[in-house]
Amino acid sequence: PETRHMLDAGSFDLMKSHAVVVNTARGGIIHEGALAEALAGGKIGGAGLDVLETEPPAPDNPLLHLDAAVVTPHIAWYSEESFKKDMEQGMDEVIRVLNGRRPRYIVNPEIFGRREGA
Repeated sequence: PETRHMLDAGSFDLMKSHAVVVNTARGGIIHEGALAEALAGGKIGGAGLDVLETEPPAPDNPLLHLDAAVVTPHIAWYSEESFKKDMEQGMDEVIRVLNGRRPRYIVNPEIFGRREGA
């Protein structure tokens, strides 16, 4: 089946020549070939990508060789402050659970209220 992208050649054709595409979500939402063509042809001004369709990218991925593209290795979130905050929040959650309290950040809250063995 054909893959659908949120941003493809048609999307880039509608953008202004100084537009900058930024993707920190998922690599598959942008058609990378169309993006590379739009950048190389000057249809758009630039791209900042923290995610790609394939990670790690192949060395011959054209986006890695375009001056108008900045590609980071899926760590654009990183700073000393954010790293420290992540560690502190993680430890706070562990301490909460070890003290018999409910964690704040729950992916599957439906597990609370179940009885063991149920």
